[in-house]
Amino acid sequence: MFVVDSPIGPLGVVAEGDLVVGVRFGARPGPDAEHPAARELRAYFAGELTDFTVPVEMRGGSEFERAVWGEIAKIPYGEMITYGAIATALGDPGAARAVGTACNHNPIPVIVPCHRVVGAGGKMVGFGGGLDRKRRLLELEARVALTRSWG
Repeated sequence: MFVVDSPIGPLGVVAEGDLVVGVRFGARPGPDAEHPAARELRAYFAGELTDFTVPVEMRGGSEFERAVWGEIAKIPYGEMITYGAIATALGDPGAARAVGTACNHNPIPVIVPCHRVVGAGGKMVGFGGGLDRKRRLLELEARVALTRSWG
């Protein structure tokens, strides 16, 4: 594991070669790495990167959780979707709470953007890294998207 310093605290990144298999909030600060994921995360937090290209592998999880993570990975930068909308997309409109649990189990947050999933009406609910981190990630993306749209 290597550590990437970020505005939301140190992120521990678990990688096997170039393949990212985990991101952990609240890692102990450590030396910065020159790994593709570290470069992309630094660029993301600097507002220079909107689409991660580093390869990831979602390990573990149930079939449902893997399906949720797949839907999360499709959410465009700077946009949000509700837990209920993901449940509906997966064919089970009543599974919003289960979608929230699956989001909480996302092994690669930030890169697989579970912070873009919100409650009904855009309500800020649930996030494995804490609501303050979720808010800060969404604010970063909104600010960058707005700046880019104004050219």
